[in-house]
Amino acid sequence: MKLELHKAPVRSLRFGPQTTLENDVLVINQQELQALLLEDPRLAAVTVDLAHPGESIRIMPVKDAVEPRCKLSGGNEVFPGFIGGVETVGQGATFVLEGATVLTTGRLVAPQEGIVDMSGPGAAYTPFSSTCNIVLGLTPREDVTLHEAEATCRMVGLKAAHYLACRCKAAKAARVEHYAFPPLAEAMAAHPGLPKVAYIYMLQSQGLLHDTWVYGVDAKKTLPTLISPTEIMDGAVISGNCVSACDKNNTYVHQNNPIIKALYARHGKEINFVGVILTNENVTLADKQRSSSYAVKLASMLGVTAAVISEEGFGNPDADLVLNCVKAESAGIKTVLVTDEYAGANGASQSLADSCPEGTAVVTAGNANATIVLPPMAKVLGDPAQADVIAGGFFGSLRADGSMEVELQAILGATNELGFNKIGAYTI
Repeated sequence: MKLELHKAPVRSLRFGPQTTLENDVLVINQQELQALLLEDPRLAAVTVDLAHPGESIRIMPVKDAVEPRCKLSGGNEVFPGFIGGVETVGQGATFVLEGATVLTTGRLVAPQEGIVDMSGPGAAYTPFSSTCNIVLGLTPREDVTLHEAEATCRMVGLKAAHYLACRCKAAKAARVEHYAFPPLAEAMAAHPGLPKVAYIYMLQSQGLLHDTWVYGVDAKKTLPTLISPTEIMDGAVISGNCVSACDKNNTYVHQNNPIIKALYARHGKEINFVGVILTNENVTLADKQRSSSYAVKLASMLGVTAAVISEEGFGNPDADLVLNCVKAESAGIKTVLVTDEYAGANGASQSLADSCPEGTAVVTAGNANATIVLPPMAKVLGDPAQADVIAGGFFGSLRADGSMEVELQAILGATNELGFNKIGAYTI
């Protein structure tokens, strides 16, 4: 499978009579976009606002982030099972509005949405303070259930992102990135002497608005699956969960998974990157055992000597992470775990709910319990009343002057467990 990403930069946003890309400015027909989204009968109202890096704007509660993309060639369409059909993606050419992000906001589940500050100290913790954001304020009808409201929000974000890319796809890309994933027999024989490495990609799938979708199928209904990394870039994996904002893998993060990019960068030089194994995170012990055994079986069938394993969420999923680690190490597969910590505000508590002596290589994305004071902003998009109940907030979080004291847990992407965040260090 070969995929080209045609990337056109977006450095600013404005409203105008026609949706188009002009000199790196994304011009949006506000009324046309609103009308398109209001075709969903489950919505009572939609607002469309714009937010740029450095502006005194707070966005909350954020549900999902989506990068505008559409297919130029290769059959089907991005976001299969939602926008496109269910046929395989990950090949051909895809147009990308790089630097633009669709942020969906609205009250779904009170304590499980996140904050994006476009300036101030909070901006240093969210990657979405650096993107030009199209902010959708979504109000479902009162008779719509929570699950239907989440489905509505999810679909509207994908629809908006696809609409923006489609309207601009005639624009010339500034650069084209090339990715390839060969047939397995070819991949296994390539690069002799280099260690074969797989990526075990854990997806939040614990139900009750804790879901991730693969080709339109809820991941909790599936067994671990081998997938091409190019399919993930084309939107085969979609966020549908309302877990804590700090380490939620929203759709934008799946589209731009930095672990996949890092493995590609080392492919053929330090390692032989032989594929991605999607696995779910479960509630019952039997399901955890089944999925971890099946994921490691696939890795063993690939003949890998090492695997990177990333987590989504914390607490209960820590058990899935550790089971994947123990079983892989027992099968002779060296592991590197990528997670974050909930170690208390002072960092002195136990970082993970589970652990094992086999887990000797662990990358942390930071301590989500660390606290921060966010100063007042000139404009708040969304619902500021959520501050007292947002995950990472507490009674009294929202102060009279508009400032907030919250844990990093409340900030979108602050401790993202794929490394899609602004805090970290590299060893050179």
